[in-house]
Amino acid sequence: MTVQLTETRPAPAPAPAPAPAPARRPVKRVVLEVVKFGIVGGSGVLVNFLIFNLLLHGLGWPAMTATVLASCVAMATNYLGFRHFAYRDRSARTRSQIILFFVFSGLGVVMEIGLFWVGYHALGLHSVVGSNVAKALSIVLASAFRFLVYRTWVFQQDAHRTV
Repeated sequence: MTVQLTETRPAPAPAPAPAPAPARRPVKRVVLEVVKFGIVGGSGVLVNFLIFNLLLHGLGWPAMTATVLASCVAMATNYLGFRHFAYRDRSARTRSQIILFFVFSGLGVVMEIGLFWVGYHALGLHSVVGSNVAKALSIVLASAFRFLVYRTWVFQQDAHRTV
């Protein structure tokens, strides 16, 4: 009879490799993008309203001049916010990106101005509250257009970067 004094145990199984972090779901990614767009856009709206009201109601400038100038200043300040915050994960700044941003922003300003004209002149919203309602509605509708074109053509997703 042979007695075995050493006990052999099977080698422990190697620890499983950590599971890769789940990729962000497309819905979550778009929601985050909308939130960032809203933050930058909200600051642009604030700039837009401040300049608009200062020029129209504070200094007595013509309504269309006030809305055009306010929209253009907001457009210029928004570029920095979109480039460095909302879409910083997108491809690097290029000359074509800047041109596209200002072309599409310009189209958004034209839409905004046209919609404001309808509210201010055609519907007669001349009071402080009425003119601001017309301005708000024009900004909201033009912003939907801007969101779609910025994310689709201006700040394109870079396939080599992760969100």
